[in-house]
Amino acid sequence: RLSTDIQREEKNVTKSIKDCAKRNDIRSMKVLAKEIVNSRKVVSRLYHNKAQMNSVSMMLTEQLATVRSVGHITKSTEVLKAMNGLIKHQQVTDTMRDMSKEMMKSGLIEEMLADAIDDGMEDVEAETDEEVNKILAELAGGHKGGQAPPGG
Repeated sequence: RLSTDIQREEKNVTKSIKDCAKRNDIRSMKVLAKEIVNSRKVVSRLYHNKAQMNSVSMMLTEQLATVRSVGHITKSTEVLKAMNGLIKHQQVTDTMRDMSKEMMKSGLIEEMLADAIDDGMEDVEAETDEEVNKILAELAGGHKGGQAPPGG
């Protein structure tokens, strides 16, 4: 806002310089011209200072964010320490080892059961085929005078 006031005043001084030029008052024109030069320098310094203030503001915001992050990390570290204190590593390791052994046993038992079921199914299929052949032989034998069916 201050820079716009200075620039507005600069326009008034410019008008005054033109009036002095009409009166041919060179001395007043030089003084007023120096005033314009000084006012432009002031406006330039104001913009420069404003930029520096914004830079400082951003730096402070960044540092505040960093401090907050450090606080959160510190709290996380405390929570992790507490969790480590609650967990008994050797007990967890032993439990995992036992679980692994049980899973291996379970896998072996499952494999043995699958093999036994497969073997049983083969026996059942063989017996079923035998019974089917006997029935076909009986039925075919009754129709063809007692001949056994081929392949049986």
